Amino acid sequence: QKLATEKVDITLPIRPEREGRIHPISQTIEELTSIFGSMGFSHVEGPDIEDDYHNFTALNIPAHHPAREMQDTFFLNRPPTTDHQPLVLRTQTSSVQIRAMEKGKPPFKIISIGRVYRSDWDQTHTPMFHQIEGLYIDKNINMGHLKGCLLEFLSRFFERDSVPLRFRPSYFPFTEPSAEVDIGCKRSKSEITIGEGSDWLEILGCGMVHSNVLKNVGLDPAQWQGFAFGIGIERLAMLKYGIPDLRTFFESDTRWLQHYGFKAV
Repeated sequence: QKLATEKVDITLPIRPEREGRIHPISQTIEELTSIFGSMGFSHVEGPDIEDDYHNFTALNIPAHHPAREMQDTFFLNRPPTTDHQPLVLRTQTSSVQIRAMEKGKPPFKIISIGRVYRSDWDQTHTPMFHQIEGLYIDKNINMGHLKGCLLEFLSRFFERDSVPLRFRPSYFPFTEPSAEVDIGCKRSKSEITIGEGSDWLEILGCGMVHSNVLKNVGLDPAQWQGFAFGIGIERLAMLKYGIPDLRTFFESDTRWLQHYGFKAV
């Protein structure tokens, strides 16, 4: 009687399960780590809460520099360090490079990836975002090495045979000479195509490490030279994957993630 009355309908389909997605930032960080790892760069990490010396002074940022003002930097309302250094949320991952050079011995070929914090909020700025910074310190390093490194990286990241580069003189306290790097692109009403066309788009800042920065970590500028560069990871993801608004990265909208996210391999 049980066999006759308790039948299971095996023709019913299984209940669907929602498949998760890898966030575009996580995907981009994985791509960057893979590219720079294959180029010989090691990944180093450091604290998000940083002291004034490592975040500013060691990077040759003088006391009167606008980056120290409250509208740019989050200063922590807590006692300073034992050596009376105020504490801040780091404004760039360059502080990680300072700590790495203090602890190690040259040559250095490193990247630092992580969250940074600045007091901004609009379509292209958020109070927290992600940066990748690269540093290469050795003997006889010059701007040609910097250009070759960036050309290789950008071509591989945007999956182009070649990406036109344009270096424009700029100013950063921690590099001299300094430059903004533009990449060739084609603009239309709905998209930007990297690597072709006659337009230019600013992509990153870079330069040769300032002699004062080398002195601050105990290196002789007459013997050691190097370059550094910094890029916003969200900016790279927006350009490569066509994401129009920076703020949507952090709104935790599962519909957005289903659309822009990546399937786990």
